[in-house]
Amino acid sequence: MELIPAIDLRQGRCVRLFKGDFAAETVYSDDPSSVLERYLALGARHVHVVDLDGARDGTQANRDAIIAMAADVRVKLQVGGGLRSLARVRDLLEQGVERAVIGSLAVTAPGQVSEWMRELGPQRIVLALDVRLDGAGRPLLTTHGWQHTSEVVLWDVLESYLQAGLRHVLCTDIARDGALNGPNLALYAQAVKRFPELQWQASGGVAAGSDLSALRECGVAAVISGKALLENKISPEELRPFLPNASSPASM
Repeated sequence: MELIPAIDLRQGRCVRLFKGDFAAETVYSDDPSSVLERYLALGARHVHVVDLDGARDGTQANRDAIIAMAADVRVKLQVGGGLRSLARVRDLLEQGVERAVIGSLAVTAPGQVSEWMRELGPQRIVLALDVRLDGAGRPLLTTHGWQHTSEVVLWDVLESYLQAGLRHVLCTDIARDGALNGPNLALYAQAVKRFPELQWQASGGVAAGSDLSALRECGVAAVISGKALLENKISPEELRPFLPNASSPASM
């Protein structure tokens, strides 16, 4: 399992939102490139970047910062936020981004996104499927910045995408995002059991090295973490087994 550090961008700054609330923002750095350097120093190979301005209003206010990070040959980026057209997705991929992350559109326009996968290659697309568990424990998909909860169950939407060659799914339990209260292990264990052919990325709630170990036991391919890393909740020693380019203790 690989740890993929996260950088959330808003107005050119590295921030984190609490459960997706733009009114509950914490600014961690005015210089996203310095955050990227820190992640690279830890041993990250991939970094997950979210353009929050794009996600909220469709602008590309952070495009220059993203392109600058994508130009760094030491890292591979997956980028999401406001990718609502094939032209915009293609632009990022042509600028060096490895994978485009598609969120709400994956739920509201599955036929369109499936065509993008066929045209660009399924390895270039990550579906970001955010869920809220209902009273029966069903993972219901949310859209539009988590403001709308549908009646569509996570498992049902994946079936149609398998025909388009779906490979990467980033799943967030929004009740855990930014809360540092532990990931939803039962959700990810069920996801891997139902769709073992997919490369699952878990997101939300990571707060300790033990959370990473527990997610590895669930069988996910990767875990996204932002706040825990930005606030140094996990030591470099605990992170090292999950970062592909981390130095071994003997070489430090």
